[in-house]
Amino acid sequence: MKALTNEKQANAVGESRPRLQIALSFFAFILIGANDGAVGVLLPGMMLHYSVNKGTIGLVFLSATVGFLISALNSGLLVAKLGPRRYLMPGVAIFLLALFTISLAPPFPVFVAALMPLGFGTAVIDAGLNAYIAGLPRNTTLLNYLHAFYGTGALLGPIVASGLLALRVDWNHVYYVWIGMSLIVLLGAGLVFKNRHVAAPEGALANPAERNVLFDALRLRIVWIAALFLVFYTGTEVSLGSWSYSFLTEARGGPTLLSGWVVSGYWLGLTLGRIFLGHVAQRVGSKRLIEGCLLGVIVGVLLVWLVPAEAVAAIGLCFTGFCLGPIFPTTISLTSELVPGRILASAIGFLSSMGSVGVAFFPWLAGNLAQQLGLWVLLPYVIVLTVVMIGLWLALRAHPQGAE
Repeated sequence: MKALTNEKQANAVGESRPRLQIALSFFAFILIGANDGAVGVLLPGMMLHYSVNKGTIGLVFLSATVGFLISALNSGLLVAKLGPRRYLMPGVAIFLLALFTISLAPPFPVFVAALMPLGFGTAVIDAGLNAYIAGLPRNTTLLNYLHAFYGTGALLGPIVASGLLALRVDWNHVYYVWIGMSLIVLLGAGLVFKNRHVAAPEGALANPAERNVLFDALRLRIVWIAALFLVFYTGTEVSLGSWSYSFLTEARGGPTLLSGWVVSGYWLGLTLGRIFLGHVAQRVGSKRLIEGCLLGVIVGVLLVWLVPAEAVAAIGLCFTGFCLGPIFPTTISLTSELVPGRILASAIGFLSSMGSVGVAFFPWLAGNLAQQLGLWVLLPYVIVLTVVMIGLWLALRAHPQGAE
C-alpha cells in the first residue's frame, strides 16, 4: 500500500512538472517580449540621454543581434547535450547581468556593448524554450500560445514604460522591472527544469549530438528558405513595433502617453492573433492562414499610412499586429513537419538566429532611412518588406513535405 501511494505521488509530480515547465516558459516569453516591446518607447529617452541620432541609436539592434547569433547558432546542439536546466540558467543569468548594466545608464560604448550579452541571453531563452515546446505533443497550439505570451509581454512593455516615463521615471530605471522578472525566471529554471534532455520529437535519435546536426540542418534547402522568410518577418515586426512610437509622436504629433497605448495595441493585436488564429490554422490549414495574414498586414499598414488619424492608427496597428501574430510560430510548426526530427532543435536554433538578423538589420535600416528622409518612410518601408515576405512564402509553400 505504501509503495502504491509513493507511486501515485511520483506520477502526480511527473504530471505536474510539464505544466510547471510550460507555465515558466510562458512567463519567460512575457519577459523577453516586454523587453523588446518597450524599446520603441525608450528609444527617444536613450537618444536624448546619449545625444545621438536615429541612425546611431540603431546600434542597439546590431549589438544585441551579435550576441543573439553567437548563442542561437549553437543552440540546437547545446540544448540536446545539456538539457533545459543547464542550458537556460547560465543564459538567464547573463541576461540578468546585462539588464543590470543597462539600468545604470553607463557610457554609450558600454551601453552598446551590454546589449550583446542581452541578445545572447534572449537567444538562450528563445531557442531553448522553442525547442522544448516543439518537442511536446500538440506543439502547434503550444507554440502559438508560447509566442502569444511573447506578444503579451510586448503589449505590457510599452504600457509599463510609457506609464513610468509619464511619472518622470528615467528611461534606464524601467529596466528594474525586467530585472525583477528575470530573477523569477532564473529561480524557476533551477527548480522546475529537472530533466536531463529536451523531449525529442518522434523519429529523433536517442543522442542527437552523435552527428553534426547543425551541418545536417544547413544542408536542407527548406531550412534556408524558412530562415530567410523569418529574417524579413522579424524585420517587419520589430521595425514597426520599435519605430511606430516615434512615428506617432514626431511625424503625427501624437501625445506621449496615448501613443504608447497605441503601440501597445499593436502588440495586443499580435497576442490576439497568436491566440485565436492558431486555432483557425487547424481548420483552414497553416499555409492558407499565413497567406491571408500577409495580405492583412499590407491592408493594416495602408490604413495607418493613408488615414492620418489617431483612432485609425490604433485600429490599423492593432489589425496589423493581429495578422503578423501567428506567422512566426506557425512557420516554426511547419518546420517541424518538413525536417527530420533528429535535426529539429538545430533547425529551430538556426531559424531563430537568422530571425535575429532581421531584428538587427531592418530596424537599423529603418532608423537610418528615417534620419535621412523622415519618419513617414516607415510605413511604405514595412509594405516593401511584406511584399518580399510574400515572394519567399510562395517559394516555401511550393517545397514538398519531406523533400531536401
